[in-house]
Amino acid sequence: MKTIVVCSGGLDSVTLAYKVAHEHKLHSLISFDYGQRHKKELDFAAQAAGDLGVKHHIVDLTSVGALLGGSSLTSDEIDVPDGHYAQETMRITVVPNRNAIMLAVAFGAAASAGADAVAAAVHGGDHFIYPDCRPDFIKAFGAMQNHALDGVKDVSLYTPFVNASKADIAAEAGRLGVPVARTWSCYKGHETHCGRCGTCVERREALELARVKDPTVYEDRDYWKQAHAEHVARKLAAQNAPDNVSDNAAE
Repeated sequence: MKTIVVCSGGLDSVTLAYKVAHEHKLHSLISFDYGQRHKKELDFAAQAAGDLGVKHHIVDLTSVGALLGGSSLTSDEIDVPDGHYAQETMRITVVPNRNAIMLAVAFGAAASAGADAVAAAVHGGDHFIYPDCRPDFIKAFGAMQNHALDGVKDVSLYTPFVNASKADIAAEAGRLGVPVARTWSCYKGHETHCGRCGTCVERREALELARVKDPTVYEDRDYWKQAHAEHVARKLAAQNAPDNVSDNAAE
């Protein structure tokens, strides 16, 4: 299966690229510049392509990204929140229709290149925040593309991590020998990973759970422990909270 991988340069998509190269036939990597504040991730995607010996294409979507406001990823006026990835505050990182736009371009490129599949690293941990990472979206998008390319080229959507956790992906990275330090996750786009934003916390937590060595340099390497503890405490408090006050009063 000759496959084009949508690669941001992050741990998930680089791991997917290694997985495709190991199990199928990796055609190329495709990345997107949509004006994200962490644009340096594209350099890591380029490194991955070089490491894997395939072509790397960067699609300029900055004019499109300028229309997708309201996200901390595309607006310098909105701060990227610190804390656990599961917090409601992470919703401010949603870029409307981002995956749908990128995948549509990738499918067109795949059909033109004679590729058999487009691979995307959407995973289970993204479901509650990003609607275009959920299984229903993946199924519907695949069906839509079957109609869009009917009679042109059969291109499938390969999403092996769609129901996997971030820790599962980290374990796969360890199994495949992915150079973790040559991936970029931080949404703040500083010189090094901040260690405090949701994606940094999620990355640190996943690699720890998977027992995969993480040589990445972080500004705050251990903040994830505090964020994790606070997240667990909130979940326990929510589970133990009464359903409603009137029921408690009646008891």
